Amino acid sequence: MTYSLLIKLFLRSKVAIIGLSFLFFSGVTSILIGKEFISKQQKKVETTSFYQKNHISKTVKFQQNEMGLLLYYLKFAYVNQVEPLTGLSIGQRDIYLGIQQITIRNLEEKKYDSDLSNPAALQLGNLDFSFVLIYLFPLIIIAFSYNVISEEKEDETWKLLCIQSKNPWYIIFQKLIIRYVSIVGVLLLLLSIAMILLEIPLKEAFLATILISILYVSFWFLLISWIISWQKSSSYNAISLLSIWLFLNVVAPAFVNNFLLAKYPIPEALKTSMASRDGYHRKWDEDKESTMIKFYKHYPQFKKYKLPEKSFSWLWYYAMQQMGDDEASTYSSAMKLKLLQRENVSNITGYFLPSLHIQLQLNNLANSGLQNQLEYLDSISSFHEMKRIYFYPKIFENRPVSEENWSSHKVAFFIQKNQVNWLALILPPFIIISILIFLIFIQISKIIK
Repeated sequence: MTYSLLIKLFLRSKVAIIGLSFLFFSGVTSILIGKEFISKQQKKVETTSFYQKNHISKTVKFQQNEMGLLLYYLKFAYVNQVEPLTGLSIGQRDIYLGIQQITIRNLEEKKYDSDLSNPAALQLGNLDFSFVLIYLFPLIIIAFSYNVISEEKEDETWKLLCIQSKNPWYIIFQKLIIRYVSIVGVLLLLLSIAMILLEIPLKEAFLATILISILYVSFWFLLISWIISWQKSSSYNAISLLSIWLFLNVVAPAFVNNFLLAKYPIPEALKTSMASRDGYHRKWDEDKESTMIKFYKHYPQFKKYKLPEKSFSWLWYYAMQQMGDDEASTYSSAMKLKLLQRENVSNITGYFLPSLHIQLQLNNLANSGLQNQLEYLDSISSFHEMKRIYFYPKIFENRPVSEENWSSHKVAFFIQKNQVNWLALILPPFIIISILIFLIFIQISKIIK
């Protein structure tokens, strides 16, 4: 039986046409959703840039007397830049704020704010390409392949196939190859469409996305090949494969998530905010000299600025704001550590769960995962510190407001350096795929004997 005949038989099947069409239109829809998400983020950046320019202009116009009072109100936008590849895997970008409005006052209580979103939308999640790949592709692969052997036996054509062919398993292999090529073909077509619509550059990150996607599809084909090699009934194969799909894609990730929430709870999120607020609010009732001693210890370069005799000074006010951040730093560091621990455990667990592994890898490649958010938060702290160091001398010396070139303070961007860790990307699926190939070889060897 030639490849051309098997291809014709496959394409005449309604299951094949419906399945491939479903994957294609679901994939295109997910790409369009990703494009809309990126478009919204870009519009937010444009609006923020326009707002900041007007905000600074108007505030400077009405606050000409004191630099300290002006900087109390001024906000500087810091943006977590969205990559075109984010359109394929939105990850956690729809939850965490991608734009932070930073003042030179205290930072810690504001740094971990989340975006306001529709709770129903968050519960359903985004139908991005990663969802289609991880959840829908395996279902279609199962529908195509679960009865490749059992159908022959149930239709009583297996004996005839054995008589007509010297190696009937080669025919089964051909059938699976045709299904594999058709699925990979749709996958590559969708990624090509995504590259055009999302304007994704053909660089290392996108090539890694293509590779990990093909490896994921290969895993499911090999897993199905192993199950059907047991030569059980079609119903047994279907139930077994759907149970595995539910376990790998729903039950196991939910268990891992609940385990991480229980193992690494984050009460520090509230404690950080409370400690930051209490840290500077209590300073109104404390001795100013004690506040200044701590401030000079943090910034020894500002010891030359002495606290004036009058009851209020901007030197003391911004010193107490700094103390709010300093007193919350312990909780903030503990929170960051637990988030990193969650990420590390998730990555290790992903070595054994292909669905979790590919989701984490796609998020990392698209700069939309937890690692990106943590690096963005660290960068916010650096940006905030840079603004403080720049403006503190101007405030403490009460420099004229008109002396500053306020038009130079534009929206700043954080761009994560995306370096592909090829070993972490390829090794886990490669090991699992190798094990499955070995199991299939052992199973077929037993049958042939």
